[in-house]
Amino acid sequence: MQAQLGGYYHHLRTERQASAHTVHAYQNDLAKVLAYCEQAGIATWPELTAPKLRRLVGRLHQHGQAPRSLARLLSAVRGFYGWLLREGLCEHNPAVGLSAPKGERRLPKVLDTDRAKQLLDGAVEDDFIGRRDQAMLELFYSSGLRLSELAGLDLGSLDLADGLVQVQGKRNKARLVPVGTKAREAIREWLTFRGLASPVDSALFISKRGERLGQQAIRLRVQAAGQRELGQRLHPHMLRHSFASHVLESSQDLRAVQEMLGHADISTTQIYTHLDFQHLAKVYDSAHPRAKRHKDGEQP
Repeated sequence: MQAQLGGYYHHLRTERQASAHTVHAYQNDLAKVLAYCEQAGIATWPELTAPKLRRLVGRLHQHGQAPRSLARLLSAVRGFYGWLLREGLCEHNPAVGLSAPKGERRLPKVLDTDRAKQLLDGAVEDDFIGRRDQAMLELFYSSGLRLSELAGLDLGSLDLADGLVQVQGKRNKARLVPVGTKAREAIREWLTFRGLASPVDSALFISKRGERLGQQAIRLRVQAAGQRELGQRLHPHMLRHSFASHVLESSQDLRAVQEMLGHADISTTQIYTHLDFQHLAKVYDSAHPRAKRHKDGEQP
């Protein structure tokens, strides 16, 4: 059973090109299933049936595991058995039709537009760190990027003239996302300082040593800005949530927000529909509070 799990993890890394974080999460969840099988005397994966898997989920729930974690575990089992079926190693998928206990769905924490303006309109030091951090904050909020997506950007990812950025999202899915005027201005200011560090590659955001800025370093810079400008805890995903909720409140165009966020399933985006709506006009160009992009024919 362990050997077949190893084959599945190899499949995730190579064929699915899943991130190390995703593979690690699958390993944790499927390790729980394997431990349960060993305790229950289940010697092969085909022996795990839907009732037995339901029993495991119920036991974990009784021991305090959150519904969201149980839903992730069931998703991991579905994916694993889907692979077993394709490989001819099993003839059923015990997770099909099973769902986790329902839990309270928490709304994402967001900045309101006034707080976002306060964060981004503060004084900016005209130096390497100041201009770089401002460009990162503006781009997070302007385009709703994930932390990993922003960290992975190269110079060639940007089209400042047209106000677009090409993002490599989950499972290496590429998408084009608009970049607003304020973010483009901040990036141009940053690029005048970037070359001073003798960059070692084409990374958009770099350290003073010229190396690509890692996710942890970016996270810490966002946290520092939140404490300095707002006196509160701030993380990159809060800026992504703020981007999504502010555009959706104004435009009510769920599909467009789904595209910009790179969500595979629109149900993931629908959490933002729980927020209050205001009716305005078109998505992004007219809706985003800091991303008033130029009309066709105007110079950026």
